[in-house]
Amino acid sequence: MTYTEQTFNIPDLKGLSAKQLEVHLGLYRGYVKHVNLIREKIHELEADKEKNSYPIAELRRRFSFEFDGMRMHEYYFEEFENGAQEIKDASDLKTAVEDKYGGWNGFIDHFTAVGMSRGIGWAVLYWDPKGKTPHTAWVSDHELGTLAGLPILLAMDMWEHAFMVDYLPSEKKEYINAFLSNLNWSVVEERFKKAG
Repeated sequence: MTYTEQTFNIPDLKGLSAKQLEVHLGLYRGYVKHVNLIREKIHELEADKEKNSYPIAELRRRFSFEFDGMRMHEYYFEEFENGAQEIKDASDLKTAVEDKYGGWNGFIDHFTAVGMSRGIGWAVLYWDPKGKTPHTAWVSDHELGTLAGLPILLAMDMWEHAFMVDYLPSEKKEYINAFLSNLNWSVVEERFKKAG
């Protein structure tokens, strides 16, 4: 099996330039390419598993970084497809986050605060089907800090490559505002429905 690049129907975005998207999508394509290259290399090295045990183990470690980078970017870009749409007032997702975070603005403030964490990573909204509650978490390096088994509802890329064409590191908050203003919340709501 070979992974292929996903295409996204992203209109012009407010506060995020076409050049920024072009650079970011190029990086996403690199993750897809490296997922396939690592899988091919592991397959080649497995011809002599004993001799190649160390490089195979290292490639398997790298695979999780590249694979999660690929998937996280797919979540991210899907959230812009077909243009910005507000969350519906009658949305079960809206009710769930309002209950936990003390209102919609409380959720947006919390999600923004997580996004403002120092360093590179992702601000991620998850749904815990067992606990019947949302969680917002910081994920570093795509695969470090993920909440095991929880479906991703919303992923905001906070690596510099996501905003450095348009914003300085000191302007992260402006990028977050642009990200949130361009979201198609129907995509996030659909993920919530599927999450159970």
